Amino acid sequence: MPPINEEQIMKALGEVNEPTGGKSVIELGMVSGIVIKDGNVGFSLEVEPSRAEQMESVRRTCEKVVRALPGVLSATAVLTAEHEAPASKSSRPVSREQSTAPAAPDVPDVGAIVAIASGKGGVGKSTIAANLALAFAINGHRIGVMDADIYGPSMPRMLGISGKPRTGENKKLLPLENYGVKCMSMGFLVEEDSPMIWRGPMVQGALEQMLRDVQWGQLDILVVDMPPGTGDAQLTMAQRVPLAGAVIVSTPQDIALLDARKGLAMFQRVDVPVLGFIENMSYFVCPHCEERSEIFSHGGARKWAAKLNVEFLGEVPLDIEIRETSDQGKPIVMSNPDSAHAKTFSDIAARLADKVLKENKTRLPPKIVTL
Repeated sequence: MPPINEEQIMKALGEVNEPTGGKSVIELGMVSGIVIKDGNVGFSLEVEPSRAEQMESVRRTCEKVVRALPGVLSATAVLTAEHEAPASKSSRPVSREQSTAPAAPDVPDVGAIVAIASGKGGVGKSTIAANLALAFAINGHRIGVMDADIYGPSMPRMLGISGKPRTGENKKLLPLENYGVKCMSMGFLVEEDSPMIWRGPMVQGALEQMLRDVQWGQLDILVVDMPPGTGDAQLTMAQRVPLAGAVIVSTPQDIALLDARKGLAMFQRVDVPVLGFIENMSYFVCPHCEERSEIFSHGGARKWAAKLNVEFLGEVPLDIEIRETSDQGKPIVMSNPDSAHAKTFSDIAARLADKVLKENKTRLPPKIVTL
């Protein structure tokens, strides 16, 4: 069977009409950004922000007709908007609580979704996320990892997973698995060294559909490795995913903690509980002379956690074994489970599981606000 091509996709979408004007989405120039990768198809539909809810049925129809084409394994359409709706004549900002944004996507059979976040890049957030996910699994929980860092997906390498996702029921993607942990990442769908040159709305749609269009199965905890920073993609995750809580990862120095506090403020603004701070690269112990050095200062995350009335979950040192095992796809929790570092991750994971699973509460969707 010859591979699917853009012309076939455009022809199929030419049969899908926009509900009010009677013209097809192709005639109206709504379709853009078609991407084809090993039978997986993605594209965006340009719509006016005020019509997002109305056009959701069109988006689903577009996915359906493309999925039906021979050679297509999966189809993902996202609604995007180039411009915001015209501003009100009043000088008062319009709250997104008044918008027609659709409800947060349902993730059936997932007990709790926990975000691992940071205010800036380079603090070791993904290393922390991978080791915590494995620690959850070792502690007896059913675990999945969603790699939400679209521009720099690293979970495939850290969890030692390669290959392409297959499709299951209703053509939903099946997550790949290693060490008993399920994982879905954009890194499975693109080459490792391929840049992701996507606009903000496409990123937002892709993140939501990595939840909705993946067959996660029964999970106790879904760990979300968040993109670094506090931009539009991060706000989308905080607003549009029913998070049980977020963990903030920071290094000890003042500049990193400043950004960490911004991340904390973002989650608080959308009513997502902050489960605690983790101080990564907290100190360094020389492997030769065993002398301790506090390269990036020490204790800053603990101090600010106390000031901000947030739990301090623990400190992880700057250690070559943690770095090497993560690069090799064998994180230290799995490769050296009896080490002091693995025990630190296990203790943090046990405290977090107690927080999000103990009362088995169902969280209400986060409120939508303008930051």
